[in-house]
Amino acid sequence: MRFLLPLLLVFSALLCLLPGCEPKEDILTTDGSAQLEFSADTVLFDTVFAQVGTVSKRLWVYNRNNRAVRVEQIQLSNTNPGTYSLIVNGDETNAASNLEIRGKDSLLILVKAVLGPSATVNKPFLVDDEVRFRTNGNDQQVKLVAYGQNAYFHGIEEHITRNTTWPKNRPHVIYGFVVVDPGVTLRIQPGTRIYSHAGSGMLVQGRLSINEGINPATELAPNDTATFVRFQGDRLEAGYSDTPGQWRGIQFAAGSSTNNVVRFTEIKNAGFGLLIYNPLNGPHPKVTAEHTILRNISGAALTFASGGQGFDGAGVLSFSGDFDLRNCLFTNCGEYAIAAYGGTYDLNYCTIANYTPQFQRKSAALSLTNEIVDTRAAQPNITRITINNSIVWGSIVDELFFKNGDQYRPNLIIRNSILRTEEYKAATDAGSKLGLNNNSNQINTTPKFKHSPENFGDRYDYRLDTLSPASNKGIYNAQIPRDLLYKVRNTTAPDLGAYERVNP
Repeated sequence: MRFLLPLLLVFSALLCLLPGCEPKEDILTTDGSAQLEFSADTVLFDTVFAQVGTVSKRLWVYNRNNRAVRVEQIQLSNTNPGTYSLIVNGDETNAASNLEIRGKDSLLILVKAVLGPSATVNKPFLVDDEVRFRTNGNDQQVKLVAYGQNAYFHGIEEHITRNTTWPKNRPHVIYGFVVVDPGVTLRIQPGTRIYSHAGSGMLVQGRLSINEGINPATELAPNDTATFVRFQGDRLEAGYSDTPGQWRGIQFAAGSSTNNVVRFTEIKNAGFGLLIYNPLNGPHPKVTAEHTILRNISGAALTFASGGQGFDGAGVLSFSGDFDLRNCLFTNCGEYAIAAYGGTYDLNYCTIANYTPQFQRKSAALSLTNEIVDTRAAQPNITRITINNSIVWGSIVDELFFKNGDQYRPNLIIRNSILRTEEYKAATDAGSKLGLNNNSNQINTTPKFKHSPENFGDRYDYRLDTLSPASNKGIYNAQIPRDLLYKVRNTTAPDLGAYERVNP
């Protein structure tokens, strides 16, 4: 009996060395039926700018068999050499061999693409390839497909030194900042697309002219591509289509930028939309924005190198600037739709529908103050705002805030508008507290948009519903006879906000 325990230990060790003791998921099978499965039959890169590398896409290779398989060969077919590359087990390569995948396990392959210019210079083009797998005599393939687009690329700090027009035949991609020099005008053709890389944007020291003098022949569709100029980030994957803060925005410089015109334009997914930075309160740059959409804007803790200050983002962010806003829509601005530190602001037929489902916002959509941001600034900081025939609404109970409003009360004129406010809901002023329930304003009356978070919409549409209290409540302005989409306004009783609707 005393030898029994040592013998048992010896036999146990010998048994573990036998093939039958090897975990079955490590045992290789050469069965021809043991094929691979894949996370997708096609790896798709949707709209890639030529000569710019894509993000890496994941391709999972699954071994659903109980036993291990040896993948004898993984390789690109190289239908378009140099376009695609693979990363297998951390190595960038076009081919790998004799890779084992344990039973019920998987292998991750990363796929990248860089497209060269196509002969079809101005039109999107397609470049395809495939990854081939050979396992136990089986040949399997996964397709690789990329839609490419040639583009105009604008460098780290490109200065525009003479009057220039950006054509619409290809997208424009900005890396760094495009600077429009003093005394120079940059014009942008109708239908142009501008994509900015992370941290990039535009600084206008001269003059920006977008769709100036352009008057469409007919009403435009909401998804119009022929007239609207569109600015956004350069991440074109679906997951980034409505992600704010992907690029900086468009800034207008103090002292040299004047008479800028932004018409039929959409600016989205930026840190700020339109910014005038004039902290010393010198001569005011001016921007006229008409038929313009600013959405998905957030730039928490923006900094300005010249002053070192930090500010939040806004659709319109202005430090002693002048803005004339007509038929403009502001929505999903994470901090402010309009944030103004002094200056003059004239809003006509504008819709601020600042629902912010992506943010926990506490700041009013429209915020105005006469405070200076630099002690060296010229004083006083004149502050004026006029709001006519507009809607100021959003997801919090106070969507207007006028800091020190009693100090510039004569310069604050709001008429024929729907306002969401508890702070200013009185009919008359009381000391330093303003009252705005007058001049045909509607206070805390839900505007009833077609689709918004309030009526359970998921594809938001800030045109007016048939029962909207904004219908036929405006006063006609002959200088603004059409709405954001160039629909003719009712000359007797137009609607409030950026969109005119026709009663059934």
